[in-house]
Amino acid sequence: MTLDAAPLDYADPALHAQGLWIGGKWHPGGGIPVIDPARGLPIAEVPDAGIDAALAAVDAADAAAAGWRATPHRQRSEILRRMFTRMTEEAEALARLIALENGKALSDARGEVAYAAEFFRWYAEEATRIAGEFRRTPSGSHNILVDHEPIGICLLITPWNFPAAMATRKIGPALAAGCTVILKPASETPLTAYAMARIAADCGVPPGVINVITTTQPGPVTSAILGDPRVRKLSFTGSTGVGRTLLAEAARSVVSCSMELGGNAPFLVFDDADLDAALDGAMVAKMRNAGEACTAANRFYVQEGIHDAFVAGLAARMAALKVGPGTDPATQCGPMITRRSVQKIDRLVSDAVARGARIVTGGAVPPGEGFYYPPTVLENVMPEAPIAHEEIFGPVAPVYRFRTEDEAIRLANTTEYGLAAYVYSRDLARALRVSRGIEAGMIGVNRGLMSDPAAPFGGVKQSGLGREGGVTGILDFLEAKYLAVDF
Repeated sequence: MTLDAAPLDYADPALHAQGLWIGGKWHPGGGIPVIDPARGLPIAEVPDAGIDAALAAVDAADAAAAGWRATPHRQRSEILRRMFTRMTEEAEALARLIALENGKALSDARGEVAYAAEFFRWYAEEATRIAGEFRRTPSGSHNILVDHEPIGICLLITPWNFPAAMATRKIGPALAAGCTVILKPASETPLTAYAMARIAADCGVPPGVINVITTTQPGPVTSAILGDPRVRKLSFTGSTGVGRTLLAEAARSVVSCSMELGGNAPFLVFDDADLDAALDGAMVAKMRNAGEACTAANRFYVQEGIHDAFVAGLAARMAALKVGPGTDPATQCGPMITRRSVQKIDRLVSDAVARGARIVTGGAVPPGEGFYYPPTVLENVMPEAPIAHEEIFGPVAPVYRFRTEDEAIRLANTTEYGLAAYVYSRDLARALRVSRGIEAGMIGVNRGLMSDPAAPFGGVKQSGLGREGGVTGILDFLEAKYLAVDF
């Protein structure tokens, strides 16, 4: 189904601010301004859905459910493959759109689009590989037949920091499994989600299979959706606090939940590490998306023999970054998403300094328009400082000194979170030993980037439930059905 005959400019905010996307149609409205973080000014306005609109989206998903469930796996696969191709064709325009509404550097936005599109390609392949099982019982009394069926209508809630990738990482496996979905993106970055809906429709996704709603009333709206007995799955990416609330809400209707929650990633550098490689990895792990990532390195633990050289090298690299609007191709660190985010980062840094930390570079909110915070390095940070325990979500690198391997592991685990961690050492045996001791769902060993559509993404402890991506990602959208069979 092609929505428009004329060529489209996917970088144009107005193209994606035409209403709620429900049942394959735009439902016009307004009420939510979309703010450009580089200037602090609105660039578009999208609808503010209430409970009636939310339930209309459930109706649309329900009306499409039987047909999509019955669609052959190969046909679903081909549609997802077309979505990958279309995203790739529109990659530069989508990157400019993300840089505009999110503020991230254009280079980061390009990387996100490429990463996001890969989920459609990966799950186009996985759609045809949904496994079953047939075997005889150990007692020989009968046969065991296990099939996997779509779990049902899914509510997908995504954050603002990766507006394309967080959507495709959920939409891809859900559609491959045969589920229909309601996507509720963050109100800060809704335009990319509506762009995904437009691409899906243009690639042949039937009306009602994907529905997109935006709202400033997430509590009542999600409660209404989760309270509808037709909705059987919640997949949420966001803060741990909100995740706990949603888990309690979902429990009322026994809705299956996948939760990708907060992080507080430690970055461990041992004396025997390759210093330049560790610094390269630190810049990726810390400054991807200007630090606004749940996998971002939040605490740098550096062994005492290499500590001073690491701090000096990191500060030099951070100070050299060009800060500016994400849409400027020269920008390496864009603005934060909101002024409130800047205020939080400044509070954490100021508190750390008051407790004795030293600012090596950065550390002050710049004057002028937009929501900027400079790349910052702190040393001599006290372990009890809030910055060591709260997710910074910004371009700030607090560095701590450690002496022994056991101390490094203990410090790394001193958090309620367990999403990601990083270990740098030339001694692979040590790196693997330390990795096994760290309580985290994902660990980068001599790498500052670990996310890959072909790998399972998720955490332990308060960082979430379940895994996205990889061969296991589709399982969260399937239910196993066992048949006891006699011939």
